[in-house]
Amino acid sequence: MATVIPQQKRVGMVSLGCPKALVDSERILTRLRADGYAMSPDYAGADVVLVNTCGFLDSAKEESLAAIGEAIAENGRVIVTGCMGNEAALIRAKFPAVLAVTGAHQYEAVVEAVHAAAPPAQGPFIDLIPQNYAEMADIKLTPRHYSYLKISEGCNHACSFCIIPSLRGKLASRRIDAVLREAEKLVAAGTRELLVISQDTSAYGVDVRHEERQWHGNPVRTHMTDLARELGGLRTPEGVPPWVRLHYVYPYPHVDAVIPLMAQGLITPYLDIPFQHAAPSVLKAMKRPANEAKVLERLRNWREICPDIAIRSSFVVGFPGETEADFQYLLDWLDEAQLDRVGAFRFEPVEGAHANGLPNPVPEALKEERFQRIMEKTAAISAAKLAAKIGRTLPVIIDEVGEPDEDGDIGATARSQADAPEIDGAVYLRNVPAGTMPGQIVSARIEDADEHDLFGVIA
Repeated sequence: MATVIPQQKRVGMVSLGCPKALVDSERILTRLRADGYAMSPDYAGADVVLVNTCGFLDSAKEESLAAIGEAIAENGRVIVTGCMGNEAALIRAKFPAVLAVTGAHQYEAVVEAVHAAAPPAQGPFIDLIPQNYAEMADIKLTPRHYSYLKISEGCNHACSFCIIPSLRGKLASRRIDAVLREAEKLVAAGTRELLVISQDTSAYGVDVRHEERQWHGNPVRTHMTDLARELGGLRTPEGVPPWVRLHYVYPYPHVDAVIPLMAQGLITPYLDIPFQHAAPSVLKAMKRPANEAKVLERLRNWREICPDIAIRSSFVVGFPGETEADFQYLLDWLDEAQLDRVGAFRFEPVEGAHANGLPNPVPEALKEERFQRIMEKTAAISAAKLAAKIGRTLPVIIDEVGEPDEDGDIGATARSQADAPEIDGAVYLRNVPAGTMPGQIVSARIEDADEHDLFGVIA
């Protein structure tokens, strides 16, 4: 009589929030696959569904609760993890059927909960199959050609509007040799763009006193500049350097040391710096360093060293106590700073944040009016900076290639070095050659621009 090999149990995943949470989701799924689980692309085929939540803002919590509710309604067997996991009582009160709730980056607890809810299929024929976990490819939730590289967890800042330290703890840096090994493996497997992420990339290694580790026979410090230099030395199987993009970089003095690496072509000339505001009184209320004038001087110096550097940032408008003079100061500062990419957010109270109790809250209508004004300002700056690129030839990375139209022409969506995926603009290409593939880095001649995007053709 033939032995029936049991079918693999299947896990579905809903991943919400920031790229750091996406990396958590990838690690959880990679571990579960190593334990014998298959992945389900839909609710119907899943034996259990994981919802990786975001709990940073009330609007994000509402989205997370809606996702949990949908998973309960569609599947019924749901495990909740992520930043909102610290509000287990609220989740269980609203959704008593939830099987388990775990916190952010608690990988072992999530895996144990999955094992309890849907024990992995086992048997003598399955258990005897050797598993070389070290050589198994990690599960990726991003396209093959770009990958997020998380270098640390947590944060040592005490910003008055933020609860990240209570959600994810104090700074905990990964070993630099482990980070570099992961990066090397990703590039060998097809990654052409590494996006370095953390809560505070500039603080990498502070918690371990920038300890040294051996990497390919040489000592390297657990430090952002050493990390950037080593990542800049990686090569794809074709011998091409991957793009290396730094996110969540606080403007500490040592950030100056990475700008020459950009000028040398070792890392992508792009910095994502969360300035949050410019007015000294608002920065003080936010419990952030108020050195906006020195930042402007440093931006000028950076551009002298690396003229093509792109600076992206985000700002909060309507923070408690923000006056019209404070807001106008921010607009004037933006005129000086000429940042390439800007995101703005209306201040939103977060349960547990110190800022909630600050005096002089800004009325919602005024928040909205200021939000519209800052978006108009930054859109105009962006339009002028992009218009200046018309006629230039720029390296771009292909993200998507379309189907031929009725004339046989093929279009593609790409990004320049000034564009991070999902958050910045795009470069829309016409008449790309047949056989063009996502992940290719090509030269594009820029023919037109609008407020956010570029348009061109492969040179």
